[in-house]
Amino acid sequence: MKTRRFAAFFCNLSIICVVIVCLAGCRGGADSKKNVQQQPPSVAVALVQRGNISHVLSVAGQFQAYQVVDVHAKVSGYVRHIYVDIGDRVHQGQTLATLEVPELNAQYRSTQSEALRSQDAISAAQHEVSRARSLHIALQANYDRLVEASAQRPGLIAAQELDDARSQAEASQEQMKAAIAELSAAEQGANAAAADQQRVGALQAYTNITAPLDGVVVWRYADTGVLIQEGTNSETQAMPLIKLAQSDLLRLRVPVPEDAVRYIHVGDTMQIRVDALDWNFSRKVVRFTRNLELSTRTMEAEVDVPNPTLAITPGMYANAYVQLANREKVLTIPIVAVQGVNTTGVVLVLDPNNKVEHRSVQLGIRGSTLVEVTSGLQAGDRVVLGNASRFNDMEQVTPQLQPEPANDIMHEEGGVTDPQESHGGGK
Repeated sequence: MKTRRFAAFFCNLSIICVVIVCLAGCRGGADSKKNVQQQPPSVAVALVQRGNISHVLSVAGQFQAYQVVDVHAKVSGYVRHIYVDIGDRVHQGQTLATLEVPELNAQYRSTQSEALRSQDAISAAQHEVSRARSLHIALQANYDRLVEASAQRPGLIAAQELDDARSQAEASQEQMKAAIAELSAAEQGANAAAADQQRVGALQAYTNITAPLDGVVVWRYADTGVLIQEGTNSETQAMPLIKLAQSDLLRLRVPVPEDAVRYIHVGDTMQIRVDALDWNFSRKVVRFTRNLELSTRTMEAEVDVPNPTLAITPGMYANAYVQLANREKVLTIPIVAVQGVNTTGVVLVLDPNNKVEHRSVQLGIRGSTLVEVTSGLQAGDRVVLGNASRFNDMEQVTPQLQPEPANDIMHEEGGVTDPQESHGGGK
């Protein structure tokens, strides 16, 4: 009986202890919650820093040969021999092929004969001029003597004799003028014969087809024995012999989107990456079309790229990075700290006592994560990251400083071939 009483006593005592512990725990939790509610809310803040913000346009360009020409024959003839094939590198003036044109040899011999005949005609005309001049001098001297004698002794020389002498002198003068005209005509004929001989000689030289520039044979249209028509008339649509491309200097053509055209200037530097070769280099813009392609709303800009080893093949793609805008050593803050768009906004700034203040700011260029502040803040100010509308002015907060970069580059994609923008390797 006593044992049952002791057991009931201890059971009641245990229940009382549990109740006391629970009451104490509840009171402690309430006090802790009260203390937490009295602490200022924690906020993430960032410092206003000086840094650089850039806008970079990334577009895919394509390499093209600096010049591409179809080499035509200037005379019609059969291909006697062709010395080059696809892929061969040739130099300006190098013989590419020779033509067989038998008719030209006969024409050239004919012009030689005509040139010799014209020289003989000149010699004959010169002799005739000399004869006519000598005759005129003699007849004119005879007339002058008669006139002088008649003046000294009037009536000594008959008037009829004086008239005959004068007529003979005048006629010889006209014969001399005619001989001089014949000589001039013979000289002009000789010049025409020489020009014709030179023309046919030039045509004969055209049977050796030479390279007009240093380049690479990118296509061959004819073989030995093929009849090639002269390519002097575009209406004949004559078949060319080969296609030649100047590939030791390339044009990198970059399509610039319409909204970026205003930033492109001759002399601007482009960073270029050729993924196929794992090359990186920089070149300057040398020309652009100043005309938008209506179908794509882009403007072609060109960069000249030396290619002495022919490592870059025309048709390859490259990623070109153009700096559209750049601000250096300006005040920057994270974009998430700003409420607003365009050039104005509102930020929350902490005073020395960690109390918030709404402040209007003027904004400049925007990057991917940072924005330029042109007025309203100073370097070292602390701004709250996040929605500014959740706090009231002079509300106390507990700042949690977040490390933020001072510099930012915003990449605007205009279509690139390497979206990961890997920059391993280089040239």
